[in-house]
Amino acid sequence: MEGEERVIYTLPGVYDSLEHTGDVYIKAHGRDILELFENSGLALFDTMVDVRRVEGRTSRMVTAEGYDLESLLYKWLEELLVLYYSENIVCGRVVVEEFTVRRSNSGVNYVVSGRAYCEEFNPVKHEPRVEVKSPTYSLMRIIKSENEWIAYFVLDI
Repeated sequence: MEGEERVIYTLPGVYDSLEHTGDVYIKAHGRDILELFENSGLALFDTMVDVRRVEGRTSRMVTAEGYDLESLLYKWLEELLVLYYSENIVCGRVVVEEFTVRRSNSGVNYVVSGRAYCEEFNPVKHEPRVEVKSPTYSLMRIIKSENEWIAYFVLDI
């Protein structure tokens, strides 16, 4: 998206929700690639519920693989969203424990794994916002600047 970004909502230091027609456009921040993936996952859940109300009493391991950083981020968000739909849980914290780049004769493979700290979704406690259907590749890009990593992605609602 060229030009000025219009911020609709922000969770300071984690992500900004940018103006977009019909869907949710996220700009996630991280000091490094690990924090970027953590904050992208948190942005996903904060789009659906108020993550500040999630106590995260249990955790689930999440692993994703991709052929580049964008496909890895897409798969990561998709795996986190599966937790919501398959187990009816919401996450208030995501911790990346491993980020690996594997090179072989057939190319490069990226792997990210970590823990999502979650609890059963309770509409009274968690203040539902919008339901995310899936991440998309629309406008997706990952940028490494001098002092931070930034991910742009759209969530289909």
